[in-house]
Amino acid sequence: MPYTLVTLPGDGTGPEVMAQGMRVLDAVSKPLGIEWQIEEIPCGGQYYLEHGDLDWPAGSDQRCAAADLILLGAVGWPDPKGSGPVLMRDGKMAGFSPVIGNRTKLNLYANIRPVKLYEGVQHRVHGAHKQVWEAGQVDMVFLRENTEGLYAPTGGKLQPGGKTDVAIDTRVITRRASEQIIRHAFELCRRRGKGAPKDGKLRVTAIVKDNVLHGCQFFRDVFFEIGEEYPDIEKDTAIVDAFTQWLIGQPEYYDVLVTTNMFGDIVTDLASVLQGGMGMAVGANVGHEHAMFEPIHGSAPRHAGKDKVNPIAMILSVKEGMEWLADRKDDEALRKGADAIEEAVIEVLKEGTTLTYDIVGEGKAASCSVVGEAIANRAASRL
Repeated sequence: MPYTLVTLPGDGTGPEVMAQGMRVLDAVSKPLGIEWQIEEIPCGGQYYLEHGDLDWPAGSDQRCAAADLILLGAVGWPDPKGSGPVLMRDGKMAGFSPVIGNRTKLNLYANIRPVKLYEGVQHRVHGAHKQVWEAGQVDMVFLRENTEGLYAPTGGKLQPGGKTDVAIDTRVITRRASEQIIRHAFELCRRRGKGAPKDGKLRVTAIVKDNVLHGCQFFRDVFFEIGEEYPDIEKDTAIVDAFTQWLIGQPEYYDVLVTTNMFGDIVTDLASVLQGGMGMAVGANVGHEHAMFEPIHGSAPRHAGKDKVNPIAMILSVKEGMEWLADRKDDEALRKGADAIEEAVIEVLKEGTTLTYDIVGEGKAASCSVVGEAIANRAASRL
């Protein structure tokens, strides 16, 4: 039986990187005998502008729920009549349904973002006193609670006379959601078994603002309660504002990190500079039964249609998706395919001759499709 795969290419450069992800998926699937039943669902701001009702076709949420695996490109498109992204009539960004909607309806409670610096990639921290890290010194995983926090739909606006006078966003932190994301972090730390690059210790760090915020104090307390079940793992906490400087100053100290929704959204974008930028950054949205994988770089409308952007984050999202499905289905072929993809990415990065502008600069840059082709060919050759 083939595996069912839903692809959500989305807006801007989303379809471009998705095409390269599919090219690589096909390159490793054929020699391994892996069959896919692929359903592409249009979505996002451009879809909403064209159809004027929903930001994806009716029934798309049920089609995602029935899939073995979901891959997302990127959503978000500038509003041609104003500033900011296209908004739907309910005030939500067009693209809300495939992203936040899927996260909530499918209980994709864990947003997992690996931050790994590969050989041949320079980090993007600049300055006279910059520290230069080698591949292996930056190797951590962030887990961000993905269903509540400041993204819980509990706020709103007061608009007397049609003019916004008050805007309220309420952060929601529950024991149920905190326990499941924190436990996932400790379990992942054990499975990785690497420890922090600096000292080899298994370590989970909770990122909070527990000197001020009640929700963070609660999250911290749950963290230490769950942590008692893992005596082999060091428990560490960091106040989020101080953490931002420690992350850039000593990334080798961190192994697995866990935090609430909005803090995780912010600090993982910062962490991406340690791995070469957004073009290298993967996001996994994982639940007990479902998962959706995506690059976190956004739709980059100004680059759309230029065959320019880095497809590696999308390609590594395919790799992460295959690994997740391999564990779920106990399928060694999927695991081999995922390994071949990462090995191909490592080789292409190390060689440094076929990379996009964000990695090697405009003068030496290859196109998005050429990089995708190089990785696909290299991955297939390993099988």
